[in-house]
Amino acid sequence: MNVTRYERSHLPGVQAICAAEDWPSLSENTERAHAVLTAPGVTTVVAVEHDEVVGFAYLQSDGHIQAHLSMLAVRADHRRRGIGRALLEYAAPLTGALRIDLVTDTAGDFYKSLPHRTYQGFRIYPG
Repeated sequence: MNVTRYERSHLPGVQAICAAEDWPSLSENTERAHAVLTAPGVTTVVAVEHDEVVGFAYLQSDGHIQAHLSMLAVRADHRRRGIGRALLEYAAPLTGALRIDLVTDTAGDFYKSLPHRTYQGFRIYPG
């Protein structure tokens, strides 16, 4: 398995993972997804095994202090093999940030296994 920066050739694999997770934000529109994954201040990395994307992480950062882990997913048939951790370890220094915040509703045990502090959080949906 190799972890590397996202390139457009990885997009079908990222979209397939998002579709499998029922995350329509990136899986529904190819051009929008690529624009989001390569936007200024964004760090996107992928885990590739045998030329197939098996996981990805998408982070947004100010490049100095704060980063936000917006999405991290590993294909269901590749979980519990250290891929999520490898994605975060590779991506974190690329953001330039001192800390990474995130919201999760399904992977609390995974994130608790990392050095962290727990805070109460909210997701706001404007208008």
